[in-house]
Amino acid sequence: MYSTDLRTEKEKKSADQQALPTSNLDDANLWDAFQKRIDNGDIIEAKDAMPEKYRATLLRQISQHAHSEIIGQLPEGNWVTRAPTLKRKLILLAKIQDEAGHGLYLYSAAETLGRSRDDMVADLLSGKAKYSTIFNYPAPSWADIGTIGWLVDGAAITNQIPLCRCSYGPYARAMVRVCKEESFHQRQGYEIVTVLAQGTPEQKQLAQDSINRYWWPSLMMFGPSDSASTHSSQNMKWKIKRHSNDVLRQRFIDATVPQAEFLGLTIPDPDLKWNEERGSYDHGDIDWGEFWAVIKDGGACGKDRIRARRAAAKDGIWVRAAAEAYAKKQAAKKQAA
Repeated sequence: MYSTDLRTEKEKKSADQQALPTSNLDDANLWDAFQKRIDNGDIIEAKDAMPEKYRATLLRQISQHAHSEIIGQLPEGNWVTRAPTLKRKLILLAKIQDEAGHGLYLYSAAETLGRSRDDMVADLLSGKAKYSTIFNYPAPSWADIGTIGWLVDGAAITNQIPLCRCSYGPYARAMVRVCKEESFHQRQGYEIVTVLAQGTPEQKQLAQDSINRYWWPSLMMFGPSDSASTHSSQNMKWKIKRHSNDVLRQRFIDATVPQAEFLGLTIPDPDLKWNEERGSYDHGDIDWGEFWAVIKDGGACGKDRIRARRAAAKDGIWVRAAAEAYAKKQAAKKQAA
């Protein structure tokens, strides 16, 4: 259930040394040359010179993305033993394993920028690092596992598909596989909600209650509105992002509302209506006060999520030590032979 770095200390040190960019490009003229590369559609690789701000922005975004994948296992992990059938248990376990893999891909991509995985994980465990606010909401019913797959992973896909064309090569390549697997997760979640929506009145109500809980937090996943976003404009200039927060959020709404209507479920937004002139949906105001409050204090589950990760790190010490000892033993045998 929990991803673990099983590399030896020598491998970690080697990766850190190879990851460092050759220059920070803090000189204004070099900065302009770098921007010209971006404008020309060049892909930036780990060994290429880059502005320090570009590197720092990528580290912040990729590490937060990796943390979100790891923390995202926790609400689902709580439902493995309570899933209604053996088939559902196995599917959920497979999904959790995928999320762990996504975290590993992303930590590896972040390491190419010169920061060790151990340092990034330490920031997560200390509470210094942030992750997606959506994972600080509770999942009290089985319907939530379906809704998380449908809405949360659906929002993630909308946000992440453009990242496959990110200007930073290691991140873009990692996202290709992540998006393929997230697409499967979204369909799996929608299938759970479909079964509930077509079941008994009580089951359909479970699905509706879950949508009521997760609709607005799912919209918050795209980040603050464009007018309040401090990073979006520069990120698009550097082609780290390809679209603004509001554009991606609208794209998600337009794709998701017809899916809910097909199931006979109601989106909990009384202001939601089709705008014929724009060819998309108008929607109500998002409670950004709630968004910032969850970022600040962790919401309903933040402390529990970090506590669980700290426990996993502590419980996994012997696994990491055993793996490293085994690797050293095998290396010694190979050298002796």
